[in-house]
Amino acid sequence: MWEPRQDTEPVQEKAPRWWAAPPRPAWEEEPSKAGLAGKGIALSFACLAVLFPLWIVIVTSLSSRKTIDEAGGLVMVPKGITFIAYQELLNGGQVTRAAIISILVTLVGTLFSMAVSVLCAYGLSRSGSLAHRWILMTLLATMFFSAGLIPTYLLVQSLGLTDSYLALILPSALSVFNILVLRGFFMGISQELIDSARIDGAGDFRVLWQIVMPLSRAVLAVITLFYAVGYWSAWFNASLYLNDQDMMPLQNIMIQLVQRQEAPVGLSQAIRTGQLSGLAIQMAVMVMALLPVAVLSPFVQKHFKKGMLTGAIKG
Repeated sequence: MWEPRQDTEPVQEKAPRWWAAPPRPAWEEEPSKAGLAGKGIALSFACLAVLFPLWIVIVTSLSSRKTIDEAGGLVMVPKGITFIAYQELLNGGQVTRAAIISILVTLVGTLFSMAVSVLCAYGLSRSGSLAHRWILMTLLATMFFSAGLIPTYLLVQSLGLTDSYLALILPSALSVFNILVLRGFFMGISQELIDSARIDGAGDFRVLWQIVMPLSRAVLAVITLFYAVGYWSAWFNASLYLNDQDMMPLQNIMIQLVQRQEAPVGLSQAIRTGQLSGLAIQMAVMVMALLPVAVLSPFVQKHFKKGMLTGAIKG
């Protein structure tokens, strides 16, 4: 008796394109055209509100003194592009030194903060660790109660950290919120996987380095970005603990330019000769301060949902 042929190979569904929306659950209604149009308009206005000021800052930093004078200040429509402001800023003067200081402080501070935070979070995530509950309660208390600014300054001064780059790192080296996020993520890792490694003879540091950290790349990337942005954008510690102008990071130099409406000493000659505008210098410093965060954020954006939400929910 003849029977119809039956294909044994399963039909492979095509993977969705990267620009396509994810599939909706069966119980969720399809959005209406008016709703999609409203969302598009709202997102367009939100993007415009964010990008338009940034556009003005970038265009003004790339404009000549003549263009800025004709515009009466901030430039919205570029009329000739010149990089003289950036050339003067990066010629080895005060701004260049401040940028190098900010980069070094950010790198060293982020490495130190991540090392201590990961070790602390891993210890608190193991229920059998020594006094982990009391240490956890102490850390939580610091989120609600603090000694205040004056006792903190007196402590830094008594330790001899004033006029030292360590004063830019140690007072704000740890964030209890970041430690709790890391702890929650570490607690979500399978205990059977860690026990099997211990049976094979792995110690705590080897388990952390070869098992826990490779499985926690998402949350580690997000917390690293948080610490790096915090160090790069910090200015208060420098204004409080540093008295030497040559030790100031980039953010403090930017604040001085905006508040005093004057350029560093090395740029005064270029401004007097008419080659530069003080406003272009201010905008160029702002671009230099925003550039690292704007460049690094898209690479870590894909880890935000997995790293932050998973670490915050578990534990």
